[in-house]
Amino acid sequence: MSSKAIATVVKMLESVPEDTQQQIVEHLREYIEDLRDEIRWDETFGKTQAQLVAAARRAKEEIAEGKALPLDLNQL
Repeated sequence: MSSKAIATVVKMLESVPEDTQQQIVEHLREYIEDLRDEIRWDETFGKTQAQLVAAARRAKEEIAEGKALPLDLNQL
């Protein structure tokens, strides 16, 4: 983030009462952590996408060959 953007956020925070500032900071923390989680998920999914495609192809082949069994939730 550019220092201009940070300065803008600081000015915005300074314009509200201190207790409200604390609430805003907590919301920002949660929002930033959510964004970080999404980035990690996207990176992890991107690294495994080829493996997921291969597994799906194998599953389709097994179904076509009659090797697959219907899912029985009682066996889980």
